[in-house]
Amino acid sequence: MSRLSTSCASSPRKKRRCVVVSGGVFSPVTGIREDDFVIACDRGYAHCIRLGIKPDLLISDFDSYQGEIAPGVALDRHIPEKDDTDTMLAVRHAVDHGFEELVLCCALGGRLDHLVANLQTMVFARRRGLRVSLLSEDTEIHVLQRESLSLPRRNGWSLSLFAVDGPCRGVSIRGAYYPLNDAELFPSFPLGVSNCWSEEYAEISVDEGILMVILSSLRQESPVLSIPSVSGPEGESDVHTL
Repeated sequence: MSRLSTSCASSPRKKRRCVVVSGGVFSPVTGIREDDFVIACDRGYAHCIRLGIKPDLLISDFDSYQGEIAPGVALDRHIPEKDDTDTMLAVRHAVDHGFEELVLCCALGGRLDHLVANLQTMVFARRRGLRVSLLSEDTEIHVLQRESLSLPRRNGWSLSLFAVDGPCRGVSIRGAYYPLNDAELFPSFPLGVSNCWSEEYAEISVDEGILMVILSSLRQESPVLSIPSVSGPEGESDVHTL
């Protein structure tokens, strides 16, 4: 099996990058390069197989993957009774081995507690100096700390900002329908949710705190036009008027 090849594979690499394929819901991703160091986390090994990737390292307690492992894949085995999730163990590996950029894949969906843990793991990695992003078919997440990010327009996608580690101060958004200038965001209030582009690029910056930028594909759903009647315990109609 070979790594996914894209147009970026032949361009010079600017940063040493680690790709972590987690054990969440499978999602097809593109942009994994030949020179990326790929870590599979437990069930993430099966996701790598579906993606056509042979990982460099499998970190696992084998509670969600118990199949065969291809020759040449390094194994870091753990017991299930541990403090760190498999994804956190992979991120610690990236931190300890000097990677500068981290990309998480297949890290959304499934159990809500694992999803929250993966988001917190992204903050852990950013606080230790790694550039961090999460990619899936319908979601893209970036974690910013004292930096700026330029995002090209994506029609049919929303753009949301969340303070995830302390108050975020000096938050600015330009090129969006709802701009901000030197604003303050707090983890206790979702002021930055559900924005969109007004220009070809949205420019986001934060001076203090850790800011999570979430891009979400908007799925069109038909509005609710009526509420169906529900039968009561005796068969009579039990309809509530709004």
